[in-house]
Amino acid sequence: MGTTQLESVPEPKYWHLKTLLSEALDSDFAVGEILPNERELAARFGVARATLRQALEQLELEGRLQRRRGVGTTVAPPRVGVDVSTTQQTWPGASDDAWQPIECATAVPPAAVARTLGVDGGEEVYTVRRIRMTHGQSVAAELLYVPKASVPELSAIDAPSGPARARSVMRELQHLSLEGQDRAVELGSARADDAKELDRLPGAPVLVVTTRYLAEGRTVALSMATYRADTCRLTFGDSGDLEISDHTPESKKAS
Repeated sequence: MGTTQLESVPEPKYWHLKTLLSEALDSDFAVGEILPNERELAARFGVARATLRQALEQLELEGRLQRRRGVGTTVAPPRVGVDVSTTQQTWPGASDDAWQPIECATAVPPAAVARTLGVDGGEEVYTVRRIRMTHGQSVAAELLYVPKASVPELSAIDAPSGPARARSVMRELQHLSLEGQDRAVELGSARADDAKELDRLPGAPVLVVTTRYLAEGRTVALSMATYRADTCRLTFGDSGDLEISDHTPESKKAS
């Protein structure tokens, strides 16, 4: 990266600097590599450190960089593809090894969730919490609501609380014949509990993927998965394999 002066650039300096830094990430750095410190970067580009910080914050928001305590600013891995289509319908836990069960408890769900599940107000359901890992980092947290009527044989299973109990709930759920699933995606803000699991600040932008599982003519489970907006991208059916950019210049791909 050579010294670049931005005095004559009409657009905001930090935005143009962000573009230059993004190009440098493509050509000069590998995934996981630590960037030079702010003082060195600011000197190379001839900008104030405040301008540099704005550019770095924007690149972090876009998922190009990760700031890790005790490590520094590193080049982020490619975004995780989140398939939001319903072309491949599977039960949670059936074939998604990226997800790790954490806990299973019983609790009264929020009123909106209870209405979707068709359970009476005040009736407890099973709540399964899972996290999704990639490159050793959590990128999503899920809360799965399962009415007790959906897994009537669960009480006969001798499983302790925690991950084992969570796996038991999902295993019993798979005994039903999945008839379909509905899925919706919306942009949201990280709640305190999700932010802690995702190593983000409360209020950070997230993608909330809500999935309703249908069997026996009713909703038998409801998943609310919160994805880090800076590390995930949405895919639709067969387009999941499509890569618009892997941040590698064509010249390097051909070499």
